[in-house]
Amino acid sequence: MSKFLTGIDHIQIAAPPESEDKARKFYGELLGMEEIPKPENLKGRGGCWFLCGSQEVHIGIQQDFMPAKKAHPGFTVNALEQLKLRLEEANYPFSEELPIEGRSRFFTHDPFGNRIEFLEFE
Repeated sequence: MSKFLTGIDHIQIAAPPESEDKARKFYGELLGMEEIPKPENLKGRGGCWFLCGSQEVHIGIQQDFMPAKKAHPGFTVNALEQLKLRLEEANYPFSEELPIEGRSRFFTHDPFGNRIEFLEFE
């Protein structure tokens, strides 16, 4: 255990300019994350922030955006199969990867092409 680090406050996922509405639809409406206000001094940069458990997910606008193909956040869920169906119904295809003992998982991509993993512990 690190004598300096105590946890993760947030992750940041990059998105192209003017994509906040798509981010709200995917991360907020589809995945059910609560949007939280950005600090006043950061609002001019665009993007939006969400709450995921006790951590935050920051969608940051990047002018020369390129989606993350390998790097990804891994979100834990309660009902993996139900989420999979919800994503399929919203036209977000998924792929299953090599299993990891003690957990089920699958990957999809957000509206911007970033790789996203969902895991459910057994």
